[in-house]
Amino acid sequence: MYKGCIFDLDGTLINSLDDLADSTNAALRQFGFPEHRSDAYRHFVGDGVMRLIERAVPAGTDADTVAAVKRQFDYHYDQSYLNKTRPYDGILQLLEQLRVDGVRLAVVSNKPDTFVGKIVRELFPVGTFDFITGKRPGIETKPNPQLVFLCMDELGLSGADCVYIGDSDVDVRTAANASLPCIGVAWGFRGKEELRVAGCTEVVEDCAGLYEAIRSGGR
Repeated sequence: MYKGCIFDLDGTLINSLDDLADSTNAALRQFGFPEHRSDAYRHFVGDGVMRLIERAVPAGTDADTVAAVKRQFDYHYDQSYLNKTRPYDGILQLLEQLRVDGVRLAVVSNKPDTFVGKIVRELFPVGTFDFITGKRPGIETKPNPQLVFLCMDELGLSGADCVYIGDSDVDVRTAANASLPCIGVAWGFRGKEELRVAGCTEVVEDCAGLYEAIRSGGR
C-alpha cells in the first residue's frame, strides 16, 4: 500500500462545479458578458482561478477587465462556495479507511489556498489530512510540481512512497512532472477519456476501485 496519497480537490474529492459556475456567471453578468451552462465549466476549471476567468470571458477581453471580473468572482465565491459543493459519494468513508490503514493524506489544489483551507475544514472531519495546500503566492500552479514536492517534504515521504490522485490532464501531468504514479478518477469533471489521452494508465470508476488501487500500491 502507498504510504502517502496526494489528492486533487475539485473534481476528485468534491463536486464543486455548480458553485464555481454560479459564481463565475454572477461575475460575468455584472459586466454584461454572456453566461455559460454549468457543464461548460468542466473545461474551464483546473488551472487556477485566473485561467478560469480568462476562459469564461469573451475572447479578446483586455487584461484589466479580466482582473476586474476575477475580483467579482472572488467576492461571489466567498459568499457561496458551499451552497452546492459536497464530497463525492464514498469519499468520506474512503478517507476514513485510509486513515485507519495508516496512510498519510494530503490535498494539493490549484484553487487559491484560502478557499482550499475553508472547504476542507468545513467538509471533512478534523485531522483527515496531514497537509493541505492550494495556490500560494510565488509558487507555480500545477502541472508545475513545486507544491507536490513541498507536500512530500512536509509529510516526510519520498516519491517512491506516494501516489497522486486526480481527475484531469493537469493532474496526470503534475504526477509525471513529480515522477509520481497517478490514479485517475472517472467521476470527475473531465472523464476517463481525457485521463487516458493524457497518459494515465490507471483509471478507477468508484471509491471501491480507488481503495483497491491504493492498497495494491500500483506495483
